[in-house]
Amino acid sequence: MNKTMINRVIRKIQRYKGWFGGAAALCMMAGLYVGLLASPPDYYQGEVARIMYVHVPLAHTSLLAYTVLFGGSIWYLWKRDPLVDNMCHAAAGLTALFTLLALLTGMIWGKPTWNAWWTWDARLTSFIVLLLITIGYLMLRTFIDDPEREARYAAVLAIVGFVDLPIVHFSVEWWRTLHQPQSISMRGVSISSGLLIPLMLMSVGMSLLFSYMLMVRTQMLYLVNLLDAKKGRLLSQFHLSKAES
Repeated sequence: MNKTMINRVIRKIQRYKGWFGGAAALCMMAGLYVGLLASPPDYYQGEVARIMYVHVPLAHTSLLAYTVLFGGSIWYLWKRDPLVDNMCHAAAGLTALFTLLALLTGMIWGKPTWNAWWTWDARLTSFIVLLLITIGYLMLRTFIDDPEREARYAAVLAIVGFVDLPIVHFSVEWWRTLHQPQSISMRGVSISSGLLIPLMLMSVGMSLLFSYMLMVRTQMLYLVNLLDAKKGRLLSQFHLSKAES
């Protein structure tokens, strides 16, 4: 991607990111209102189950964020596009954030439901692995000095780590776990409309929030890299002129 195309993409990000943020806020406010005030309590868990309106969208969004990281990493290795690399870096940080929040809200939900803050359930374990992969990705990007080598190694790690996503998704089907089976699957929908509507609103809102945060963070990383490059060129010119004098 040439410099003109990169500048065009940055301008489009600046133009449309506010729409994503506004739509995310509206969906999440509507979802929280319906989920906390208008929807009925769960038949088995009662009022405690209302935390699912936050926990489940966080979990889904963390998988979405890593999928973006995976796709972007493949694209970067193919095209060596610096803006895509910035997007991957941003997606990795957001994956870690949403995964951590999903684990924390799951622990809060698990205490009254399972009488335990934590158990080595297949779904929980695979989610911990996802968090560790993204933390490793971010550490790799911190400790390697060469930017091109850093981006290349990180992309390979993200692609290899994608193997954990099917395990996360199908863990409740492949093993006997404390988690209930998928409420929405190829077999149909096994959740009432009163619970499904706020859950869908929150899921859409969380996905839009991720999109907004991804655009903002990608733009920030691009500008930081651009500033660092300009500083590097200025230092090189300074040392060159000093040597000539």
